[in-house]
Formats: sequence, structure tokens, C-alpha cells
Amino acid sequence: MKQIKDIDYIFLSTRIKAMERGLLSRERIERMLDAPTTEEAVKVLTECGYSEMNVVTAAELERVLAEQQKKVMADLSSGAPDKNIVDIFKLRYDYHNAKVLVKAEALNIEQDQLLLGGGRYDAETLATDFRREDMSGYTDFFRRGMSRAREILGSTGDPQQADFILDRAYFEEMSAMANSVDSKFLRDYVALSIDVANLRSCVRASRLDKGTDFLNQVLVGGGSVSVRNLSMARGEELGNLFRLGSLSAAAAEGAAKAAPGSGPLTEFERLCDNALMDFLSDGRRVPFGVEPIVGYLFAREAETTAIRTIVSGRMAGLDGDTIRERLRDAYV
Repeated sequence: MKQIKDIDYIFLSTRIKAMERGLLSRERIERMLDAPTTEEAVKVLTECGYSEMNVVTAAELERVLAEQQKKVMADLSSGAPDKNIVDIFKLRYDYHNAKVLVKAEALNIEQDQLLLGGGRYDAETLATDFRREDMSGYTDFFRRGMSRAREILGSTGDPQQADFILDRAYFEEMSAMANSVDSKFLRDYVALSIDVANLRSCVRASRLDKGTDFLNQVLVGGGSVSVRNLSMARGEELGNLFRLGSLSAAAAEGAAKAAPGSGPLTEFERLCDNALMDFLSDGRRVPFGVEPIVGYLFAREAETTAIRTIVSGRMAGLDGDTIRERLRDAYV
């Protein structure tokens, strides 16, 4: 197999630099927040390539977001020298769909309207294959994760246990895919993503007064801090475990909010997401290679979250300042 070099990414990296101009920038976010009506706010999204919404509803918003997600993923997959780079960002949608299908089966209901496009696997085909128990066309990580989640939910009736299993499979598959790509930057991004997930789990477990046994179920290996050290640490000690890395500010905030009843986690969550954004923003200085692609894909995920936050907030009647507090740093 031909080794892929940074120079092989020149064409796609150049395209991405142009595509970044269509991202939801801070200036566009402010226009959405300041628009007189929600209908006027969503019109800004057409500048970013989203289709128009005839009516502003939650269902219509999800339709537009899913349409754009599918289009972007197909576009980048066709041009990426190594499709694993793009597929890493498709995993989220596959495992979301896995959770929907496993829980719907346990409840003996159909919730296909909750399935998302943009993953590696067509959502309708996945639903059909899962129900007829033919998962031969899926990766081992994904197949085993769904099978184990189905078993544990059937035996315990606890959907949280099923989520733990699928989350672990998600990060394990992400790590394996990153390791197959010759890019330290991508591997570091995945390790940081695992650190963020583990830090969040530790803070939430501490606030719920959960112990080591619970953490051993939810923590995932592959981050910069070992599962053993995380599971043994008390909530207030989390700041020390991450004090030398990019999660230092988030960990310090998490440690301060780790006690039950210690206040909202809004700032902690924002700092976690911003740590990932800061890491990937540094990659924008690289002219061509894996870095611009990874950064752009993450920026698209962050954009989707920001759009949901703004539009749902406006539909709920929240003022601009309240919505701003919930937003993360913009990539552009």
C-alpha cells in the first residue's frame, strides 16, 4: 500500500481553507443572536450553505442540519487520501443510531425518526440489519458493541448500562482508526477527546457520589491520564491530574464543582469544549496535511451544536446574553 504523505493533502487542504469561509463565524453568530425574530436568525444559515427553512420548528431544524451533515461528509470522503480521517467524525452518528435502536427494541417501539444521517452506515439499512440480526457488514467494534448493549439491556433493563458499553466501543474504535493513520496530530486529538470524556465522567460521578466501581464501568483507556489514576482520584484532586495539559482550566473548574450541590456545570462544559477547539485551532497554521481536515470536521460538529443552541434558545424565548453564556468558542 502506498504511504500517504502530507503533500497528498494539498488539494483537499486548499479546498478546506476556502470552505472555512462558509463556517458559522462569531460575526454570523452575533447576527443570529441580534436578529429581531427567530425566522430572521435562521436566514443567516443560508450564507453557510444550509437550505432554507419554510417554518422554524425543531423537526425542520434537524432536517436541515442532517442534510448539510450528509453533504459535507460525502464531499470530504470523496477527496480525502485516507477515508479513516473523515470516518472518525462519522462514528458519532453511527453510535447515536446504535443507542436509539437498542433502546427502542428493549421498549418494543419504533423510533426511527430519531436516527441521524451522516454516519458510515445508512441509518435505514442499519435499522433493518439490526432487526433481522444480520450485522455481518459492520466493523467488529460496532457489531460487538451493539450485541453486548442489547444483551445487557435485556438482562438488566438499565439503559445507562447499554450507553456505557456503546460509549466504550465508540472510543475504542476511534482510537483504532486514529492509530491506523500516520498522524500524531490525529492521535493526540483522539487522546484529548478521551481525556475530555473521562474528565466529564469523573466530575459527574463525584457529584452523584458514585465510587470506583461505577467509574471503572464508564472510564475509557487511551487518554493521557490512566483509568486507574482517574478512578482512584477524589473529585477535588482532578485538577492535579490534568494540571500540565490543555485541560488544566477545565479540570480546575470541574474539581471546584465536583461536590454534590456545588452549582451548575455550564462553565466546566464550556472549558472542556474550548480545550478541544484550542487544540484544533493550532492546526490551522499547518498549510496542508491531516491537520486542516481534522480541524474543519470538528468545526462542523461545533457549528451544529451552536446552531441548535441558538435556535432552540430563541424558540424558548431566551435572551441573547443567556444564549451567549452557553456557546463555545468559534473556530473562525
